[in-house]
Amino acid sequence: MSAEYQVNGNIAVITLNNPPVNGLGHATRTAAVNGMKQALNDDAVKAIVITGAGKAFSGGADIKEFNSPKASAEPSLHTLINVVEGSDKPVIAAIHTVCMGGGLELALGCNYRVASKGAQIALPEVKLGILPGAGGTQRLPRVLGLEMALNMIVSGTAVPSEKLAKTAIFNEVVEGDVMEAALAFAAKVADVRPLPRVRDIKIDYPNYEAYLQFSRNTVRAMAGPFPAPLKCVEAVAAAVTKKFDDGIKFERELFVDLVQTTESKALRHAFFGERAASKLPDVPDDTPTRPIKSVAVIGAGTMGGGIAMNFANAGIPVQILEMKQEALDKGLATIRKNYENTLKKGKLTQEKFDQRVGLITGTLSYEEIAQADIVIEAVFEDMGVKEQVFKKLDEVMKQGAILASNTSTLDVDKIADFTKRPEDVIGTHFFSPANVMKLLEIVRGKKTAKDVLATVLGLSKKIKKTGVVSGVCDGFIGNRMIEQYSRQAGFLLEEGCTPEQVDKAVEKMGFAMGPFRMGDLAGNDIGWYIRKRRYVEKPQITYSKTADLLCELGRFGQKTGAGWYDYKPGDRKAYPSSIVNDMIIQHSADLGITRRKISDQEIVERLIFALVNEAAYILEEGIATRASDIDMVYLTGYGFPLHTGGPMFYADTVGLPNVVMAMEKYAKGRHGDAWKPAPLLAKLAAEGKTFN
Repeated sequence: MSAEYQVNGNIAVITLNNPPVNGLGHATRTAAVNGMKQALNDDAVKAIVITGAGKAFSGGADIKEFNSPKASAEPSLHTLINVVEGSDKPVIAAIHTVCMGGGLELALGCNYRVASKGAQIALPEVKLGILPGAGGTQRLPRVLGLEMALNMIVSGTAVPSEKLAKTAIFNEVVEGDVMEAALAFAAKVADVRPLPRVRDIKIDYPNYEAYLQFSRNTVRAMAGPFPAPLKCVEAVAAAVTKKFDDGIKFERELFVDLVQTTESKALRHAFFGERAASKLPDVPDDTPTRPIKSVAVIGAGTMGGGIAMNFANAGIPVQILEMKQEALDKGLATIRKNYENTLKKGKLTQEKFDQRVGLITGTLSYEEIAQADIVIEAVFEDMGVKEQVFKKLDEVMKQGAILASNTSTLDVDKIADFTKRPEDVIGTHFFSPANVMKLLEIVRGKKTAKDVLATVLGLSKKIKKTGVVSGVCDGFIGNRMIEQYSRQAGFLLEEGCTPEQVDKAVEKMGFAMGPFRMGDLAGNDIGWYIRKRRYVEKPQITYSKTADLLCELGRFGQKTGAGWYDYKPGDRKAYPSSIVNDMIIQHSADLGITRRKISDQEIVERLIFALVNEAAYILEEGIATRASDIDMVYLTGYGFPLHTGGPMFYADTVGLPNVVMAMEKYAKGRHGDAWKPAPLLAKLAAEGKTFN
C-alpha cells in the first residue's frame, strides 16, 4: 500500500505510505493521484488533506527508482502536483518531521500548508548535482521571498519549520498533533473561494537584477567545478523574470541538462556508494549486533586521542589507556585543547564541551578497561608491539568484547592469532586526524565473526563515519593503492618533474593536496619506514630513491620544518626548496637519466591510472566488495575530487579502453613493468564494460 485514502467527516485524507521516508515512487504517485480523483468525484467531500505516514511527510523522490524508467513514468511528480494545484476543492498539506525535495514541491502545489514545529524543510537536490525539477525553484521564491529561497536552493540545507513561520510558506506552525490542526484548518477554509495558489503570488523584490548578479558572482566562486549551484541561480532568476509556466519549462530544461553531466552522475554515484558500502552480501541487514555502551582506546597519541573524540562526540564513554602518566596527561590535554578550539569558534556549546570532555577518562591499568564493549588499539605500527598488546587484551577483556586494531598496513589475521578469540578481532583503520576524517576502513579478518562486523558497521554510522569493509592484505584498500600512486610520483621526479609541478597538476584536477604536500603533512618518515620493510619483504618492487635521500637529510615534513618543501615557523604554506630540487636533478644525473619536459596530462594519468590498476587487482582478489567501495575510500579518506566520483568512476568516465591504451604507452617508458593491466581491467576494457 503506497498511499491510503479515508474520509473523516467531510474531509478526505490521503496518507503517503512508502517507508522509510515516503519517497514519491511510481506506486505512491499513482495512489495519490487516484486518491485525489476519488475525493474530487465525491460530492460529500469538501476539502482534502495530504500527509505522510510514520516518520516523514515525504523525503522526495524514491531513491530506489533513481536512474530507472519508473522515475519519470506517468503519473510523474509534475502530473501529481498539477492534479493537486488544479483541484476545485481546497487541498491542505499536513507537514511533519521531514518535508524535502519532491515532498516540499508537492506541498507547495497545495492551497494551504500546516506544519508541526521541528519539521525539516529542504530542497537538497543540489547535493546530487541537480536542481529541484518539479517547480521548487519557481514556487519557493514566491512563498519565502527571493533571498531566503535562493539560499535554501543553492545550499540544499534543511531549515526547521519554525524558522520559516513568519513567511507565506505555512499557514500555521503548530506544537501538537499536526493532523488535528490540519483537519480543523480544513474545516475552516472548506468554503473559502477563490482558492489561493502559490503560482499566483507575485515576487516583489526591488532591484532584483543587482541581487541576482551578486548571487551569480558569489555562487560561481564557491561552486568550483560543479555546474548545479549556478544553474539553481538561473532557475530562481526565471521565477522573477518569466511567466510561471515559462519558468517551469525553463527549470525542466536545466534539470534535464544537469542530470546528464558527469559531475551530477559523480555525486549520485557517491550518494549511492555510501549507502551500498554498509551492505555485505553475506552479512544480512538483520544480523544481530553486540551492544556498545563503553569504549577503551590503547594509546593516547595523536591517533588514540582523535579516535576517542569520535565516541565522546556520539555520547559514548571512553577510557584511554597509556603506559606512563606523562603520556596520558599529554594526550588528555591535547583532546581538551581540541575541544577548547571548537568551543572558541562557537561550533560547540559550553554544555556540549563539558559533556564530551567528561566522557573521556584516562587509566594506566589494563584491569580498569576489562569491562569495555570494544577496545581499539592505536599503538606504534610494529608487529612486535601489537603482539604484546593483543596478548594482554586477550587475558583481561571480558567475554564478547570486540578487540579492534587501528593498524594501517599490518596483517589483521596475524594479530587475531595472538588471541584465543580471533572471531572477536577486527581492523578499524581510522584516518588522521581521526576526529575529522570521514573514512573508517573496517578490516575483516578470516575468522572475524559476522555479528562483530555488523556491530562495527553500525558503530561507524553512529560516530558519523563512512565505513568501508576491506579484506586482509598489505595496506588494505587505500594504502595498498596509494603505494602505486607514490611510486609513480617518485619516478616522475627522476624523469623530469619537480615536487611542485606534480602537486600542482593533481591539485588543478581538484585534489585537496598533491602527493608531496601530502607526504610533508603525514610525515615522510612513515613512508620511509614502510619502504625499508618492503626492501626486505618484496625486493622485486622498485622505488625511486629520491624519497629515501630526502629522509636521510632529516627532512620528514612539516613537523621538522622541512620536507619536499621548506616551511617557515607558524606557517603551513609549502615553499619550493632549492636544496630538494638540486638533489633531485643530481639523482637523475647519477642514474644517467636525461630529464625531459613532462605534461600535466601525463602526470595526472600516471598517478590516477596507477591507482585504478591496483584497485582492479583488489576487486579481483575480493579484498573490496564492489568498485564503488573503492571510490568511497578515496573520496572520504584521500581527498580525491568529489566531482570526478572517485578513481574507478573517473576511469569509467574516461573509458576503460582509453585507460588501457594510455597504460600501454607508459609501459614503453622507464619502469614499464608497473603498467601491466590487471586481468579484470583488461577484460572489462575489451568487452566495453565499466567498473561501476
